[in-house]
Amino acid sequence: MVNGSTGDAIRLLIADDQALVRGALGALLELEPDLAVVGMASDGTEAVRLAEQLRPDVCLMDIQMPGMDGVEATRRIREVSEGTRILVVTTFARPGYLRSALDAGASGFIVKDTPAEELAEAVRRVQSGLRVLDPVLAADSLFDGANPLSDRERQVLRLAADGRSAAAIAAEVFLSAGTVRNHLSAAIGKTGAANRAQAVRLALDKGWI
Repeated sequence: MVNGSTGDAIRLLIADDQALVRGALGALLELEPDLAVVGMASDGTEAVRLAEQLRPDVCLMDIQMPGMDGVEATRRIREVSEGTRILVVTTFARPGYLRSALDAGASGFIVKDTPAEELAEAVRRVQSGLRVLDPVLAADSLFDGANPLSDRERQVLRLAADGRSAAAIAAEVFLSAGTVRNHLSAAIGKTGAANRAQAVRLALDKGWI
């Protein structure tokens, strides 16, 4: 369901790892006479490739996808297709994800249960150069503060979420086990957690990893 003739319509790329969601979003947006879906991607890597190839006006981007996530895909699309605006459409309504997406260059951030007419209007506003944010998330992000974790701390916490040992994490990220333990200890302190498992849960809840 990719429109081949778009005319003056706003050209859309949809990136989501769930085929049903991609199809549903596409079907809803294609009902609008001024919107046209020109491509669909199942992960961040494919989204970047299609954005560079198709140069869409707006990319609707999921956050959590296998391989390259939506935040990194947003950053790369802004590099390879500067004119493409990014509207994050996600189930994960977490202030940390909002901040990360905006830092990466997204122009909007809304949740997937947004009514169809509001989603279409968000696309139009983003394409026109405006910023569109979920109001509840925007308010929460002001009170939660910025992500306190460094890139390395986020990396080792994400790996620790799978229950890996410090040695196993060290082997994957090419650091010593002692350095990994230091990063984990710093992350525990910054999140105010009592242990590694709690630090992972808190960071996930905030959208910091």
